Amino acid sequence: MKSFGILGIGTYVPEKIMTNFDLEKIVDTSDAWIQKMTGIKERRIAAENEATSDLAYNAAVKALESSNTKAEDLDLIVVATMTPDYFTPSVSAILQKRLGAHHAAAFDLGAACSGFVYGLEAGGNFIATGMYKKVLVIGAEVFSRILDWEDRNTCVLFGDGAAAAVLGEVEEDYGIIGSHLGADGDLDDVLVIPAGGSRTPSTHETVDNRSHYLKMKGPEVFKFAVKAMPGAVEKVLANTGINIDELELIVPHQANMRIINSAAKRLGFPAEKFVINLDKYGNTSAASVGLALGEAVEKGMIKKGDNIALVGFGAGLTYASCVMKWAY
Repeated sequence: MKSFGILGIGTYVPEKIMTNFDLEKIVDTSDAWIQKMTGIKERRIAAENEATSDLAYNAAVKALESSNTKAEDLDLIVVATMTPDYFTPSVSAILQKRLGAHHAAAFDLGAACSGFVYGLEAGGNFIATGMYKKVLVIGAEVFSRILDWEDRNTCVLFGDGAAAAVLGEVEEDYGIIGSHLGADGDLDDVLVIPAGGSRTPSTHETVDNRSHYLKMKGPEVFKFAVKAMPGAVEKVLANTGINIDELELIVPHQANMRIINSAAKRLGFPAEKFVINLDKYGNTSAASVGLALGEAVEKGMIKKGDNIALVGFGAGLTYASCVMKWAY
């Protein structure tokens, strides 16, 4: 099996900023409450003419430049998203055309907020087996299109963004050392968009009932997350034989500061070594972990040889973690 890892990374967020004070004018909430309960101060909102593939494209171009990779050299494009432009074609197929990656296979992946880590493992294993040489993995969301802006329990939490990574073969003992992917389908009803699929097709009634927007049972998600996030880190460390003291950073899903602080406490890992950009972007779902990782790279927080862990959780409910030794 070949060693594989990230060769380059790119991120993109829309220009429009929506602050907590802006939300105060829309729903019954306050900046103080949102910051206290979540840690979020603002989030990005896609322009009317921006879809998920547009955000993904901008992040992908940066990742290709960062890795000195040409689009025509890509063998596979994997896009993790729960807000695709269409049911079909896939976002990955749209990107194949737009990037000019005409030799690449393409598929989308649905693991919600765990999607970027799922994508790294799914795409990377094509490299590990020798089937492919270069794989583009993207997490991208325009979550603002599936939010009920009358529901203060959900609309304050999410934002739009994208992150992309080019994967390829790296020197032995570098790159992604191990991963742990999981799901708990018994909790499939705590984060759901009730209508629009084959179970409940779109009708005037489903639109009138606002059934095409995300519905969330917040307490149940929180209860799951405070166990799943540290548990996934512990599991991947046990699988790889790496001690938590050997980690330089943990890059968590950016959902809620209370969840992150709880994970830090359970793991006995310094809170200041968790990469945080939740305050600026909110929860960007499948883009979240990649967006935080990309910012950490851009700020020079990661150097070659550093051990870092990525961890996410999301609708499904899913969870995922990986440990990597940074390869560049």
